[in-house]
Amino acid sequence: MAKKKSRYRNLLDFIPYPMVLFTMDGRVIYLNPAFTVTFGWTLGELQGKKIPYVPEHLQSEAQENIEKLFREKIISRHETQRMTKDGRIRDTIMRVAIITDGENRPQGELVFLRDVSRDKRIARNTEALLRISLALPAHPDLEELLDYISDEIKVLLDVQGALVILLDEEKKELFFLGVAHEDSYTEERAKKIRYPADKGVSGHVIMTGEPVIVPDASKDPNFYPVVDTKLGYPTRNMLDVPLRSGERIIGVLCAVNKKTGVFDQTDVELLSMISSTVSLSIENARFAEELKNSYREVLELNRAKDRAINHLSHELKTPLSVLSACLSILSKRIVDVPEEFWRPTMERAMRNLKRLLEIQYQVEDIMKGAEYHASQAMTFLLDQCSDELEALIAEEIGESPIMARVREKIRQVYRPKDATVEEIDLARFTADRLGELSPMHAHRDVSVVPRLEEAGTICIPREVLAKVVDGLIRNAVENTPDKGRVEVEVSRAGIEARLVVRDYGVGISEEDKRRIFEGFFTTRETMNYSSKRPFDFNAGGKGGDLLRMKIFSEQYNFRITMESTRCGFIPRDEDVCPGDIAECPHCGDVEECGRSGGSVFTVSFPPTPAGGCPEDAPGDHGGRLFG
Repeated sequence: MAKKKSRYRNLLDFIPYPMVLFTMDGRVIYLNPAFTVTFGWTLGELQGKKIPYVPEHLQSEAQENIEKLFREKIISRHETQRMTKDGRIRDTIMRVAIITDGENRPQGELVFLRDVSRDKRIARNTEALLRISLALPAHPDLEELLDYISDEIKVLLDVQGALVILLDEEKKELFFLGVAHEDSYTEERAKKIRYPADKGVSGHVIMTGEPVIVPDASKDPNFYPVVDTKLGYPTRNMLDVPLRSGERIIGVLCAVNKKTGVFDQTDVELLSMISSTVSLSIENARFAEELKNSYREVLELNRAKDRAINHLSHELKTPLSVLSACLSILSKRIVDVPEEFWRPTMERAMRNLKRLLEIQYQVEDIMKGAEYHASQAMTFLLDQCSDELEALIAEEIGESPIMARVREKIRQVYRPKDATVEEIDLARFTADRLGELSPMHAHRDVSVVPRLEEAGTICIPREVLAKVVDGLIRNAVENTPDKGRVEVEVSRAGIEARLVVRDYGVGISEEDKRRIFEGFFTTRETMNYSSKRPFDFNAGGKGGDLLRMKIFSEQYNFRITMESTRCGFIPRDEDVCPGDIAECPHCGDVEECGRSGGSVFTVSFPPTPAGGCPEDAPGDHGGRLFG
């Protein structure tokens, strides 16, 4: 009999699931080793006693199941929860049966238990991670995204609070941008807190890169109580895991105050999986936020730049007009002095004054939409001060009807210039401009080859078209070394009239291509920039021509595009071409130079409408508004 009992005991010990044999009043007769492994108690601790493993909130359910067992003699499957010796809650499936003797009298209760906590948690976590992954694209805003992540962590880990702590690498500070807490006021306070990046458990996690469980915050040497003081609630326990982006740690996911049980390795694994799932989205949202801020800053700077340029343009008008008048008067007053003493100086002054005026005209064209009616302001001031001005003029030069002439001069200088749209034959106009420009680049050994075909007429102001044609030809000649070639073509492409200016010069680098139409931008390095005569090689243009053409294209409905290849022998902006193919140590001849680099500017104009150019043509209203 004893041998048979021993065999039965060995068989029960071998069963892999927890098993307990109770008396009818619920006291332990036997439990197997699997029960000890799962729940912590040994047979020696519980024999003859009741097991205190029913959670408080399930006491009434347990009593109902005992009554059901007495009625039905068996409970085939029941999902519930039981506690371990150390207080952890385990999801459990129970099977219970009444053991009877030969006369069918109850002798005890046999209970089989299976811990399914891990299985249920894996399923729950997998579902949560899938839900989080699918929801991430719906939260492009960084703060909204982090609040969502915090809410998910709070529910999944059953904690009082969850935090996404980010590292401000520039200021070496940590701050809470994502917060979920049972108290809404705590959430508001948390987002105002910053603390040093080397403080607290989170600072320790960032330095070590390892997750940390803090079972008792009051006893942890890394705990930083200042945060609790600012938040207004005590931290009992916590779990922190690092947020990684590649090799960098960008922050910490933090769960605070476990509601039931304690943090364990399963919680670490779950929070680490969430961290790896969301870290890239956090970085993307962070970059997107920085880009939006940078874009707003660029817009503000651009508006400030436009206002400054506009103001500068109008500030230049008066001194340049006065200076021009003074030079004109001076040249008349010194006619009796031999020319060799003053003519070179006067010509040099007039030439540089003309350059300044050209800059002012370019700026005025570019800023066309933001009209500043200086004439009205000047005339108003003139009217208000007419008596004083007339008295001063009379005192200096005697009585004179000069006030009307002053008003007329102001009107001529400051009035907005209206551009009248005309019907222009593109090929004939281009031929005329080539003839006008030919003497200006006669000192250069550059062949300007016209290829002008009949292309029909276009609608555009004559002075605007002149600025486009002249600017492109001048730009091509200035970027082509002596003995090089520039081709100017006019042709029809479909219904459009097309102007193509092709040079075989130095070309433009890839970086500069993106900025060539931005305005007041030169492709040459500042140290290599020089102000020479127009059409000289590397003459050092002011940089406004191409931007002005781009603005004109928007005002008068044409397109301008550019293709360019930088000369392979001088790939960088600071590299200098000698300016003469015969002197270049790399190019063997003109053809070799032509293959090494060059630029093509193409301007496409819509044809004249069947009824002729409309009176209310594009550009009559000043184009787009700047500033």
